[in-house]
Amino acid sequence: MSLAELWFVVVAVFWVGFFVLEGFDFGVGALHSFLARDEGERRQAIEAIGPVWDGNEVWLIVGGAAIFAAFPDWYATWFSAGYLALMLVIVALIVRGVSFEWRTKLESGRWRRTFSAMLTIGSALVPLLLGVALGDLLAGLPVDSSGEFTGDFVDLLTPYGVLVGVTLLVLCLVHGATFLALKTRGGLQQRAHAFARRSVWPAVVLTVVFAVWTVTISAAGPWRIAAAAVPALAAVAAAVLLRGERDGRSFAATAVTVGGVVAALFANVYPAVLVSSTSSANDLTVSGAASGHYALTVMTVVAAVMFPVVLLYQGWTYWVFRHRVAAPAEVRAATSGRAPAADQL
Repeated sequence: MSLAELWFVVVAVFWVGFFVLEGFDFGVGALHSFLARDEGERRQAIEAIGPVWDGNEVWLIVGGAAIFAAFPDWYATWFSAGYLALMLVIVALIVRGVSFEWRTKLESGRWRRTFSAMLTIGSALVPLLLGVALGDLLAGLPVDSSGEFTGDFVDLLTPYGVLVGVTLLVLCLVHGATFLALKTRGGLQQRAHAFARRSVWPAVVLTVVFAVWTVTISAAGPWRIAAAAVPALAAVAAAVLLRGERDGRSFAATAVTVGGVVAALFANVYPAVLVSSTSSANDLTVSGAASGHYALTVMTVVAAVMFPVVLLYQGWTYWVFRHRVAAPAEVRAATSGRAPAADQL
């Protein structure tokens, strides 16, 4: 395996890690107002992801930075093509981050509702827009022989890209619901279970359609078919496990489904990194878009040292905050030694 191919795999791992980890954050953020019945439960949902959401976003930053350093031609073409969409993603991430920090700054119902709405919209937009962008890598964009994007914003909305965006959004919602079922108690947990069971079958259908479409438009090969089949099988497994309310296993299955969709995209676009819809001769390839040998060598050494450290630190964070989050009513009841009233759950 060449260094360019190695870094293509590393980039894919970063994007898979981002959607697996930040995917449930997006799902919780988008669902917190719909599944919660009062402010206490909305806080419960947000506190479930509070210690980890900002750390999970690092995977997106590193994924983009890795493309910039390892594949500058890919970065220049893909990011310049999606300038407007990228700005929307950045705004959504900013709005989302501000909502986490500011929604409890004032004791005002309107203030909290406003920032809850911002959190919901921002959490839904990011996986949708990034999913469309990732789908465009395989569907193809109008790129000329110089690697210049020659289309406009409408050209970014390829049918396959839109499917990938909608699929990742729905999967993030299911992933977030299974995370809430795993991390919370009381009424919020029950409603998260119910939502996950209802929404997992549309997610199964979308994932199967994604798998078939992906194999259809990519080059033939058994390993490409296998890569596309993994998320479809994991989605079916998640549906079965959710019927038995097996929280840990259901969450693991939705994680494999979300990560598998992104991994299948990268597996099927290889050896290209961005397909040109203008001409296959204009495709950006792993070898053609990569940085020089020296740059890739230095990056490999740095990554070999730092990546395990990041994994250990993030793993430790999840271990420390592994316990379920109770609603404020449950916390008060536990402190006073009496059970919370039914209407408080």
